[in-house]
Amino acid sequence: MQGKKQYQEKLFSSFQLSDRVPEENFYRRLKSVLDLDHLYRETTCYYGTSGQSSIDPVVFFKFCLVGYLENIISDRKLIQHCSMRLDILYFLGYDIDEKLPWHSTISRTRQLFPESVFEGVFTHVLTMCVGKGMVKGSTQAIDGAPVKANASMDTLEIKVPEQDLDAHLAAIRHISDRDKEVFRKAKENKASKEQQTVSASKQELNSITSRNANWKKNQTHRPGAKNKGSRYTSNKTHYSPTDPDARISVKPGKARKLNYSSQLSVDTGHHVITDIKAYHADGKDSQHLSDIVDRLQSRLWKQGFRLENVLADTGYSSGENYAYLEKKGITSYIPPHGTYKGGPERFTYVKEKDHYICPAGEIIPFKKVFNDYRTGTKKKEYRNSSKVCKGCHFRESCLGKTAKEKKFSVTYYREEYERNNARIATQKGKVMKGKRQSTVEPVFGTLTQFMGLRKINTIGIQQANKVMHLSAMAYNLKKYLKFVQKRVKSEANSQLHSFLRKYGFLKSISMFVKAPKKQLVSY
Repeated sequence: MQGKKQYQEKLFSSFQLSDRVPEENFYRRLKSVLDLDHLYRETTCYYGTSGQSSIDPVVFFKFCLVGYLENIISDRKLIQHCSMRLDILYFLGYDIDEKLPWHSTISRTRQLFPESVFEGVFTHVLTMCVGKGMVKGSTQAIDGAPVKANASMDTLEIKVPEQDLDAHLAAIRHISDRDKEVFRKAKENKASKEQQTVSASKQELNSITSRNANWKKNQTHRPGAKNKGSRYTSNKTHYSPTDPDARISVKPGKARKLNYSSQLSVDTGHHVITDIKAYHADGKDSQHLSDIVDRLQSRLWKQGFRLENVLADTGYSSGENYAYLEKKGITSYIPPHGTYKGGPERFTYVKEKDHYICPAGEIIPFKKVFNDYRTGTKKKEYRNSSKVCKGCHFRESCLGKTAKEKKFSVTYYREEYERNNARIATQKGKVMKGKRQSTVEPVFGTLTQFMGLRKINTIGIQQANKVMHLSAMAYNLKKYLKFVQKRVKSEANSQLHSFLRKYGFLKSISMFVKAPKKQLVSY
């Protein structure tokens, strides 16, 4: 007989979330292993002694972790999503008839706690991973990637000289009031006076002017490149009033956007994230390496590990970084830039006397040490006398038409470069390169695609740093539960194996499996 379900709400019902959420559910298992009670003690100083009770700090962090585990970056959508999931309500400690906090409560509490609290929770989760043997500690892979900021390129404003700042702001306000459809303006200018003022030198501004002209002329594949009002935006001449900490950056083949730089360190053992931090996107990756290594080395030392090897891509290559890592006793596996040659072609370097010998056999002596203003790197200059080159038959090919003497510069850290390059060329160096590519790059892809790091939904670099720590925590916790589950299964299999061996079953089973087909049939 065909059945038909009739639904009618009960006036009274007996319901328990613990009975409805399965034992193997992800959030149920996470609730049993994640202990954040230390937050009550650490966050007491941020609350008063009177007034309404705030959201529980432990519950707040659980809300945030759910957002990144579910790849939700909107606080409003997060509350809606949590209210529809029984397992998440159980993890948060809310009953089905209990009202969840407002989405604005999550935003305000995120601003209330400083970065140190979020970093402390991240370290707590890392300690959990260390306790289960998921971290080796000796070898760390480092990489960086831009993450979109919560600001639009359409709201960029021009930096002006300090003496013209007041007049410029008055003109902008007048234009915005007159024609709001053409000119977009931020509701509130959050940039400081220093951030609104031009800091570039005259030479840098001239370079930007020429780039702007070339951009209009040559970059036809970019949208709006040949439009009459097109412009080349630069951090030297423009800033975002919505989020002054965001910086204009671009990756090859992609549009220019306001981004933050996320610098990530991953342990090569089980791909656990050991460090993450937000930086301004206008800096090079190589400028952040020393800060990353200092913080990473300190954290690993407290966990009982010694940092021995650092793996990174070419973006972190610089003589300063090689020398810094050698001074720290850390071995670097960082490929050099393609422009590095160690000196002119066919010139031989004599290390003992610190000079070069040209193809004609003449000595090119060392002259001075200087800082290259274009790259900000330390270099050594080598130059000989014009009398030496006067009658040389290599003169035209070596000096060109205008130069009278041979002069060139080489990085100050030539020896550090050579030692690093020798390591890269070895078999171990090739293995380390493959290990870096298979370790840190997939982790970044997971964070940006599945862990809510595709965009920073907050304003300011401090808030962006909190977002990155939360995303890394969610990733490590997911790794932790997966690792623990695998280890439980492997331990169960080993116990079964030992039991069968102890009572002689294992030998009889193996003999049965290896028995010939005819013999099995005769049984």
